[in-house]
Amino acid sequence: MRVVIIEDEQHNYKMLKGMINKLRPDWEIAGALESVKQSIEWFEKNEQPELIFMDIQLTDGICFSIFEKVKIESMIIFTTAYDEYAIQAFKVNSIDYLLKPISEEKLSGAIKKSEKILDYFEIERNDKPDYETLLKALKSGEKNYRKRFLITGSSSFFKIETKDIAYFYTINRITFAVTFDAKEHILDLTMEKLEEQLDPEIFFRANRSQIINIESIQKFESFFGGKLSVRLVNPFKDSVLISRLKATEFKNWLDDNY
Repeated sequence: MRVVIIEDEQHNYKMLKGMINKLRPDWEIAGALESVKQSIEWFEKNEQPELIFMDIQLTDGICFSIFEKVKIESMIIFTTAYDEYAIQAFKVNSIDYLLKPISEEKLSGAIKKSEKILDYFEIERNDKPDYETLLKALKSGEKNYRKRFLITGSSSFFKIETKDIAYFYTINRITFAVTFDAKEHILDLTMEKLEEQLDPEIFFRANRSQIINIESIQKFESFFGGKLSVRLVNPFKDSVLISRLKATEFKNWLDDNY
């Protein structure tokens, strides 16, 4: 596999290159780029690699500016020390992101994910990362919310639309997305990360272990201790409990959206 590393700090570049060489000694590092300008010039003159490791904050600007000048077809794993950018990057369906300092374990997981996608899943035109939209959002301060999730199957990948998810829940530190047709899918995200990525007009953090879609709510009623018991639409039989402290917030959220 041909790989390009876009990283403006030599120390981080050498560490990343060293780990890649150790984990995948047969891979070719086709380019080592340090800036937006240098990256644009390189992609205009060279064949695109299969995979790019891309630092978000470069010396001459944010890496998304590259996509204004060059159409990138490669898979991208973002690397950054800034979690706010990482969340934005992941939301537009990047393959993965790595927070610095990058550990060998996290890098290995991201590499395996990219290899599986190359082996089993061909991303269609409409499912490719929309970097132009992301760049505009970052410039304008507008917040983009997740539109879909990439789900890992036994031997392939598939996507589910965020609007088709009735609720999320976590148990034993494993997060699940449950669609309106009652199918469950495991997500590699914590509830905290999910809450940051979901549109707050559509999704509400009911408690520590559940996030619900407004379209999944059938009715709610008062419960012991000032709590609320929320009944979801069929085929979901269990009620969702909302604490006394969040009860008023929940009612205001419903009133604002209906």
